[in-house]
Amino acid sequence: MYDPFQFAKKMRPIRVLAITGKGGIGKTNISINLGAALAARGKAVYLFDADFGLANVDVLLGMKPKYTIAHFMQQDCLLEEVVLVGPFGLRIIPGFCGLNKFHFQPKDYGALIHSFNALIGKMDTLIIDTASGISDSLLRMATSAQEILVIINEDPSSISDAATIIEIMNQNYCIQRFRIVVNMSSSFYEAKKIFAKLANVTERNVNVVLHFIGCIPEDELVREAIKQQVAVVELFPSCQASQSFKQLAENIDRLALPRVGSGQVQFFIEQLINPQIVVQ
Repeated sequence: MYDPFQFAKKMRPIRVLAITGKGGIGKTNISINLGAALAARGKAVYLFDADFGLANVDVLLGMKPKYTIAHFMQQDCLLEEVVLVGPFGLRIIPGFCGLNKFHFQPKDYGALIHSFNALIGKMDTLIIDTASGISDSLLRMATSAQEILVIINEDPSSISDAATIIEIMNQNYCIQRFRIVVNMSSSFYEAKKIFAKLANVTERNVNVVLHFIGCIPEDELVREAIKQQVAVVELFPSCQASQSFKQLAENIDRLALPRVGSGQVQFFIEQLINPQIVVQ
């Protein structure tokens, strides 16, 4: 039987980040630009578009993948053939958009274990852009990561949705630590106020610790970059939003690496199959 802990002893720790939040608040854009900013810092970063059925990382970057993760799971190609190269060498594993005859089942996640072996030694950070809302896919992906980044903005519904996601992960999977990113804030002060609203709701109801790890300001150049299908950190590297993404990447980079046993791609996949095993 495959033992991820035994295998992990031979490998370096890998940081696995799951990014989640309400739909329409810029979650995927943050995933892309955070990944690009980390890659620009010399990190070997892979971005896994796990919003199955509504994947759009490739769309936001103007890419047209020949293969997606669905093709791989249907054994139409190798995982290496799915991977695209994005800004600053960011590697992208595209999901699929629209109707597809392939539907992930719990047993299907196991097929990823051996295939991800090909990525070992090639990455030190894996970012998972999860599906919006609450679904089995979101919960499996998010609770399999060592770090969960929850994206919110000033919209009260984004705060209530984030609080619900946090409460479910805490009550069902015993996750206690969450990193919070405030998007489209008017100022750092306003971002901290938005964070405080979420903290007041969640910490009153469940036993969790929320860490404010960064904010991205409202910036017209972000919209322009999206329109041009280019990462803002690449198209407008000196703009206010890009500077904030670079600071967020630095903050992420400063986080302690996970324990060797939990800091492996294979362990992440094992967690997908058996999400009751929680490492925090």
